[in-house]
Amino acid sequence: MKNVDLHVNGNILTITVDLNEEFGPSHSGKTIIVASSEGNQSVPGTADVKIGLNVYRKV
Repeated sequence: MKNVDLHVNGNILTITVDLNEEFGPSHSGKTIIVASSEGNQSVPGTADVKIGLNVYRKV
């Protein structure tokens, strides 16, 4: 994952993203990637919960 921090406390998932980070342009070049789970990922500490996350800004 890029710039994504996941924390599970009981039944609450907290996602932290630093909005000042940038990882360059997307494949299309229309947006700048701020954070990504880089596909669907398992949520730590859970048996069957997945997350897919993309955070971006327009160029």
